[in-house]
Amino acid sequence: MFSFFKKKFFSSTTPAPEAVAPDAPLPAESPSPAAPALPTASAPATPAASPAALPDAAPAAPVPAAVTTAAASPAAPAVVVAVPAQAVQTAPASPPPSWGTGSLIGSALVAPIEIPEPPATPPERQKWLDKLKAGLGKTASSISGVFVGTQIDEALYEDLEGALLMADAGVSATEHLTAALRRKVKATGVTHPTALKNILIAELTELLQPLQKSLVIGEHTPTVVMVAGVNGAGKTTSIGKLTKHLADSNASVLLAAADTFRAAAREQLTVWADRNTVEIVSQEGGDPAAVSYDAVTAGKARGKDVVLVDTAGRLPTQLHLMEELKKIKRVIAKADGTAPHEVLLVIDGNTGQNAVQQVKAFDDALGLTGLIVTKLDGTAKGGVLAAIARERPIPVYFIGVGEKLDELETFNAREFAQALLA
Repeated sequence: MFSFFKKKFFSSTTPAPEAVAPDAPLPAESPSPAAPALPTASAPATPAASPAALPDAAPAAPVPAAVTTAAASPAAPAVVVAVPAQAVQTAPASPPPSWGTGSLIGSALVAPIEIPEPPATPPERQKWLDKLKAGLGKTASSISGVFVGTQIDEALYEDLEGALLMADAGVSATEHLTAALRRKVKATGVTHPTALKNILIAELTELLQPLQKSLVIGEHTPTVVMVAGVNGAGKTTSIGKLTKHLADSNASVLLAAADTFRAAAREQLTVWADRNTVEIVSQEGGDPAAVSYDAVTAGKARGKDVVLVDTAGRLPTQLHLMEELKKIKRVIAKADGTAPHEVLLVIDGNTGQNAVQQVKAFDDALGLTGLIVTKLDGTAKGGVLAAIARERPIPVYFIGVGEKLDELETFNAREFAQALLA
């Protein structure tokens, strides 16, 4: 770098050979002492003229790109020194390299790192994002602590692997992310850990992108959504929140209380129906499959947009209960040959790698079309979504961060990656 600037500035200040004024006549000899010899030709001094004679004086021939210096004494001859313009100009400062407009942190960049700026977030969404960041704050602090050093070395990669595994990212996702980081560092030449963190956010966003999908309502009337989950995952509460979300989108919803095993499950769903001012189909002590059939039939007759079927919570290891779920799905298909149109699984964000096993078991039994991840406002580590993306990439329609009706929001891969690595 020093040799570049040395060449740039020192070469530009070296004076070029002085040009001689063309066809300049020699001055007449004078008895006065001769002026000191100069390396350039001298033009004769013009006698001082009176102010009246100035208009008749012949104009001097212009000298392009020259600097004219007059002698201090009137008697001394004027000296015209032609100096190239580029010899007296100050060399401009070297402009910084154009590396794009993305966020660049680090040194010795071989290639630019473009990090697109996200669009402006609405205030309501930003409020919810703040809750998500607070819920994942412990995990974010643990992972971000890896990038506080001053260099990227093997110890950093080892610490990052440990932090991702502790965040429930799983072995497959951890290996995938660290391998991608190594490739990007080699390709771009980044040397600062903060730049590596930016790359990790981009790689995690890309990994989670297949999970970002919207729940489509309206292709079928009604759209029948069957909701399953293990005990205590927040299934019935999520149905209440989903009802609010759909009602806000001007969709008419009918609830089906097909969880006839758990005590007060029907009463709990009735409370959510009252809060959202929607209709509900329920039977005290009825068969879950029969309740589901009646709800789908009623939804078709009443012209409802959506029928949400709440099923009983069960563990995937309880094979007889999993068979009951398969029966409910078959009976729903008898009421509507194309139903159920969506089969959602509600998973607790606090269960870590167990959530991956639940997704696999319920998907094998029912053929899942989407997930709802709950309780990310507590002790949830959040990295389990990376594991799901690697092992069973089923779309995540919604994530929840609290008990209130408005605390269920659509999943966005980049927002989640930033919250997890903030």
